[in-house]
Amino acid sequence: MSFTPPENVQEILNNLPTRPGVYLHKDKNGTIIYVGKAVNLRSRVRSYFLKNVDSVKTHQLRKQIADIEIITTDTELEALLLEMTLIKKHRPHYNVRLKDDKRYPYIKVHWGEDFPKVTVTRRMVRDGSRYFGPYTSVWAVHQTLDMLRKIFPYLTCDRVITGKDDRACLYFDIKLCNGPCIGAVDKQQYRAMIQELMDFLNGKSEHIAQGIEQKMAAAASNLQFEKAAEYRDQLKAVEKVVAKQKVISAANADQDVIAFARDQGDACVQIFFIRYGKLIGREYFLLDGTEGESDEEILREFMTQFYDEAAHVPKEVLLPREVEEALVIEQWLKQKRGTKTTIQVPQRGRKKELVEMATNNAQDTLATLRQQWAADRSKHVTAMAELQEALSLPTPPARIECYDISHTQGKQTVASMVVFVQGAPRKSDYRRFNIRTVGNDDYGAMKEVLTRRFERYQESLAGELHDLSDIGKEKKDTAWSLLPDLLIVDGGKGQLAMAVEVLAQFGLQDEVPLTGLAKQEEELFVPGQSRSILLPRRSEGLYLVQRVRDEAHRFANEGHRKRRAKVGVASILDSVPGIGPKRRKALLTHFGSLEELRQATLEEIASVPGVPLEVAEAIKGHLA
Repeated sequence: MSFTPPENVQEILNNLPTRPGVYLHKDKNGTIIYVGKAVNLRSRVRSYFLKNVDSVKTHQLRKQIADIEIITTDTELEALLLEMTLIKKHRPHYNVRLKDDKRYPYIKVHWGEDFPKVTVTRRMVRDGSRYFGPYTSVWAVHQTLDMLRKIFPYLTCDRVITGKDDRACLYFDIKLCNGPCIGAVDKQQYRAMIQELMDFLNGKSEHIAQGIEQKMAAAASNLQFEKAAEYRDQLKAVEKVVAKQKVISAANADQDVIAFARDQGDACVQIFFIRYGKLIGREYFLLDGTEGESDEEILREFMTQFYDEAAHVPKEVLLPREVEEALVIEQWLKQKRGTKTTIQVPQRGRKKELVEMATNNAQDTLATLRQQWAADRSKHVTAMAELQEALSLPTPPARIECYDISHTQGKQTVASMVVFVQGAPRKSDYRRFNIRTVGNDDYGAMKEVLTRRFERYQESLAGELHDLSDIGKEKKDTAWSLLPDLLIVDGGKGQLAMAVEVLAQFGLQDEVPLTGLAKQEEELFVPGQSRSILLPRRSEGLYLVQRVRDEAHRFANEGHRKRRAKVGVASILDSVPGIGPKRRKALLTHFGSLEELRQATLEEIASVPGVPLEVAEAIKGHLA
């Protein structure tokens, strides 16, 4: 079927250069919907408008192209780098891209500091630090660090390390810090331990285990049995981790093995990390925009996006099939690594077996995920149907908004608005409100936040009426411009009354179904009905309401903590009943920072001289 592009696009097609470069397809609103690169811009861009185009995706894309921007480069490598930058910046709808918009977590070793700490970050910065990752699960990263700290007891406090402090913190006593603050180890010894930690993360574990065994034997020979027991526990932790690492390649192998699976528009990439011949980890990544794309293009897009963010580029990358412009990608990887990286598609032997194993893992992972998604969708449909029936709603509540209030004795009050669509959180529509008009008044705070929310709704309506063609703005304002199918306030009849008043103020009492969720018995209250509604204890409807409420509570508390942090440590502690200047000083002296105090257990806080148990309980409650 022939396709005639708009006149202005045809003019651009007639004047395209034959040089390498990048092209940006834009829709009628000027939004970039696809970014591509080409060795020959004229040939590549004109191919979208040929009479015979096999790709369904290209058919859909070209119907929306209202403008094309061209950026020429001197080389193919420059075009590749520019394409990656633009995809990362604009995340165009039709490009293959890593599914999550968030950044992935890394383990960060602050190697540029005299006494390096080990933290989790989502951003790599050129500050002399060493990074390991990316990982897909922040939970798995923290689990790894908890294990590593038993083997390599690194610093977590914010003390300035002089080696002359009178006493160490609690972590020294429980063997989770080796005490550089009191001179238990010096700078050279501490950094040597952190170097071993980095070696361990890179898969070099044999010499570390041997070193611990030697220290254990020496301590036992010197009758230092407590020290020997510490080394024994470290050795057990090392062996526990090493047992999970399979020796599957040559001893010096430094490889990433990449494979993927596709099913009905979903795509899952599995990557194995092989260091010093051992499989030290594996991660899977989901991709968007893969429908209608070739396998080769999916691989290319994943590689460029993954290695643009990866902390380590290996000597060798094994793939299940060839990728376009492999030589250009190798050239780019060499720049990142500093030495040559080879891309291989193995045809036989152990390397081919590794690729097949990664492919099988990708297929299994995708199949499991699809089963989970199907089960979740089924549960969501059931939950919405149960809520519709229990609350006598006109339709299943596809869009649910929930509001919660968080404060400390009326100070730094923050309200949250969370949104669930089809039973799943839509975090792009979450909003927080710093409460301005009231102090220690949950009802007044709820009234303020709902008033501000529906004022935004009215403003969005006025904006749409003013310019009906402003589609881009409509998409940005979905948090305000769409009314919920169910509005939940976290609280009982008092909170519900405030919500009823606000909805009446805006004439929305008949348009927005409303319920209040009481905390203790998890009763639902609805306007005009004195008796509460109790959903069945094991119903999907109750589980959904609980998830929504818990998310609103979490989001409000998180905002409140951030707001409290801005007013300073002293004023936060001063707001805790039973804390005066003397106890505040004792707490800060003992823990070193507010974050350390927040992470401490109730027993650790109560162990501080002059802090009774009831005050420790108040501290935990206010810093939760």
